[in-house]
Amino acid sequence: MNLRKKIVFLLPVVCMVFYFACSKSSYNNNNRSPGGGGIGGGNSGGSSVTITVQNMSFPVNTSVKKGTVVKWYNQDGYAHTVTSDDGNSFDSGNLASGATFSYTANTVGTFQYHCNIHTGMKGTLTVTN
Repeated sequence: MNLRKKIVFLLPVVCMVFYFACSKSSYNNNNRSPGGGGIGGGNSGGSSVTITVQNMSFPVNTSVKKGTVVKWYNQDGYAHTVTSDDGNSFDSGNLASGATFSYTANTVGTFQYHCNIHTGMKGTLTVTN
């Protein structure tokens, strides 16, 4: 096989490797939570709640009690991030399609967040006593 044919054959393979490497989910394993909870916004009566990320959007407002494990589940076909606007409270890193990111809401307050990749995606997490 000549060099040109090798390049034509290998280029798509290399591109796919880079694509999957860049869209890999990254998160802090210490924040992962097994199990789920309710889907979407509203008050959490249990110890966990799942926020579904789909159609390029987060729920506008999700309210939980202090100590609740909040899990974002990316149901879109592409990566998103779950990043607090203050830059310190939580950040999922790239969250691949089908992946989850969990955060334990131990601080009372209102936390606005966004997707660093798709800046129009915004949501609010309200944590109460």
